[in-house]
Amino acid sequence: MIMSKSLNSFLASTPFLVFLYFFIRLYSFTFRFKVENEEGWKDFHKDGGAVLLCTWHQHFFGAIRHFQNYRRYEPGLMISKSKDGHIIAAVAKKSGWVPVRGSSSRGGLEAMRKLITLLKKTRLAGHIVDGPRGPAGEVKAGVIRISHATDAVIVPFYVHADKAWYFKSWDRFMLPKPFSRVTLKFDAMIKFPKTTDDSEFEKQRLHLQQVMLRGAPQLLS
Repeated sequence: MIMSKSLNSFLASTPFLVFLYFFIRLYSFTFRFKVENEEGWKDFHKDGGAVLLCTWHQHFFGAIRHFQNYRRYEPGLMISKSKDGHIIAAVAKKSGWVPVRGSSSRGGLEAMRKLITLLKKTRLAGHIVDGPRGPAGEVKAGVIRISHATDAVIVPFYVHADKAWYFKSWDRFMLPKPFSRVTLKFDAMIKFPKTTDDSEFEKQRLHLQQVMLRGAPQLLS
């Protein structure tokens, strides 16, 4: 118990979090990196549109390197209140993102409201659609609600690596191997009309889920 508390304190400490941030940067710079289809949503954002970038939990690590380029927009990102979330939030903050703490299982409604407020201001935010606990391949309703509330387009993105490790976790978390070819691909913008009809809302959620599963064939394999 004492060892566990000491380890948790160390993992939450500022020196470790700073080390982790620079380690991730160094590790990511070994990738042979390629970005596809970024221009469309960036032009839309430049012209005043709001953009909600979305991905699966499995894919977010490979995007960290490139997403530091968006720091000037001060985009928001919802992150769970778990111990792992504390570490992720620290890395996100060092990368120039604004972490909003909460998830579907804890503090989600308040966090969603804060993210909506931030997205209306900066017109750019990120969201992990299957939340902190999954299940894998299931888009949570929050992304649709945020899109409706901010009139934002949803832009799914995926990370593919020619060589990667897949963890034995619920999300089959993907860690690209050093010096692998890594591609960050943005999908087409999706705009859902606001609706108060539950069945129509569910159709929108399922449509997004189907689109995003096509972009992540290894998620459920």
